[in-house]
Amino acid sequence: MRQLENRSYVIVGLFLFFAFVYIVRLFQVQIFSEEFLERAQRVAVEKVIEYPIRGNIYDRNGMPLVENEVAYDILVTPNKLKIDTNKFCEVLEITRDEFLERMDKAKNYSWRKASVFESMIKAEEFGKIRERLYQFGGISVKNRTVRKYPYTAAAHVLGYLSKVGKRTLNRDEFYVETDYVGASGIESYYEKFLRGEKGYSYFLRDINGNHIDKYEGGALDELPVPGKDMYLSIDGPLQKYAESLMKGKRGAIVAIEPATGEVLSMVSAPTYDPNLLVGRKYSKNYKKLEEDSNMIFYQRAIKSTQPPGSIVKTMQAAIALQLETATKNTSYSCNKNLVGCHNHPSPLNLPQSIQNSCNPYYYNLVKNIFLQGKSDGNYAQFRKGMNEWEEIVRSLGFGSNLGIDLYGEREGNVPDVREYDQIYGKNRWNFSTVYSIAIGQGEFSVTPLQMANLAVVLANKGHYYQPHIAKKIGDSLLPFQDTTYYHKALLDAENFDIVHDGMQWVIEEPWGTARRARIDSLHYCGKTGTSQNPHGEDHSVFICFAPRENPKIAIAVFVENAGGGGSMAAPIAGLLVEQYLRGKITRPEMEEYVMSKTFY
Repeated sequence: MRQLENRSYVIVGLFLFFAFVYIVRLFQVQIFSEEFLERAQRVAVEKVIEYPIRGNIYDRNGMPLVENEVAYDILVTPNKLKIDTNKFCEVLEITRDEFLERMDKAKNYSWRKASVFESMIKAEEFGKIRERLYQFGGISVKNRTVRKYPYTAAAHVLGYLSKVGKRTLNRDEFYVETDYVGASGIESYYEKFLRGEKGYSYFLRDINGNHIDKYEGGALDELPVPGKDMYLSIDGPLQKYAESLMKGKRGAIVAIEPATGEVLSMVSAPTYDPNLLVGRKYSKNYKKLEEDSNMIFYQRAIKSTQPPGSIVKTMQAAIALQLETATKNTSYSCNKNLVGCHNHPSPLNLPQSIQNSCNPYYYNLVKNIFLQGKSDGNYAQFRKGMNEWEEIVRSLGFGSNLGIDLYGEREGNVPDVREYDQIYGKNRWNFSTVYSIAIGQGEFSVTPLQMANLAVVLANKGHYYQPHIAKKIGDSLLPFQDTTYYHKALLDAENFDIVHDGMQWVIEEPWGTARRARIDSLHYCGKTGTSQNPHGEDHSVFICFAPRENPKIAIAVFVENAGGGGSMAAPIAGLLVEQYLRGKITRPEMEEYVMSKTFY
């Protein structure tokens, strides 16, 4: 009997022991285990993202270029859905196939939780939809903000937002699949400043996914932090006017303030209304723009690389003066057996060669830069001289990115001895093989931004600040005036006055190649160029800065298939100079001429 009783005590003891162990373990899991706590909260608590308001974007004078407006997302909860499918499709103006495809996505996401069915419906559109939504069970609405472009200008500079892609999701944990992100322009480059910081709200929910109450009374909620407003260097009215002058044309305009490197205007033509890429019609509009044969999304101002043409004669003249291989009075005849040219007086001195844009003059001038008085057969000197020339050319910002605060800038190309050795073989080429670089053709290629930067270097007599578009983020000025962003070309200031004389005569004197750009009582400097196009009509090029003394603006105009620089690019630049410096146009006939011309 006693043995049986002892055995009972052992069994009860074991039972109590295992019960104790189980209770302790359960206590550890439920009270101390973060993993269990997190799992429990995922079941009982829903974390809802509260999106911040994106920062506004203003021009240099505080005029709004990009703002926010209220829009609406329509959400669907599959397990609560009670609708007439045909009526619902009619209200949202979608097809039945689109409805089924979106419902499959919603069900794959969750049967019990709401997900976005139709996003970014603008207020004016939503007004027509709202009054009929009561008919449909399982449908809800959530407010959000979308971009609004009140000035409808500078689309390529400002950029647009698009649905976040997989690559961004993988590299930045800030985003979730339903987010939108800056896809181009300033919106993309300064995304982290503009987007702000998300907030979060925590809700208790029941088994059906319905919110019951705030979790912990909202104690854990975090308010979103609005994105920072941005102020750009862009001059809104000048930008708008420049775009109007480029209607019906392909090409680019870049205008820069020489003293600071601030971009006053940047046009890529043809352009588009940025409001087309906002709202529920985004996909349809994007596809239409993307398929346009004029490559509307192509940012020509920083990506298009073309031969610069005769605008580089200003640079060649300054280099010859720097290396003392020419003076103001150095003269050459217009020998068309060397290279083709138009009719003009001959012979010419250095500033006259700029005024008349004489090709044979620059054949001789650049050849002498390379050979520096040595015989044509001195190959070692030829390579040495070309290397020295290349070093100076690159110091002007050619052949590399200038560092503009936009993604996608291209470098262009400065021809050098290494390139020609690869093309022709070492010691198997000479100046007569590569003379086209003397007049900005052949292997020489630049972007419109680099053309404008050349005008800046000429205006500043040998230096430039890194071109930039942003001026201020929030309350903080950007440090683009620091010495880090200052670049000194390998050219002395005293060499530029002679070049400026020739550039002023281009506009003001007989035989000048840009007489159409002349403005009464305003002295400024310019240079025409013709960029050769092997596939059709040549491209029209013009650079200038104004006024000649204490320049306030430097401009490059590039118009595809428009012929010589004096025919279209120069008149456009002249109108922009007048508009910016005087605030009005006194030559309406020139404005009408420019706006009447189309080249596609």
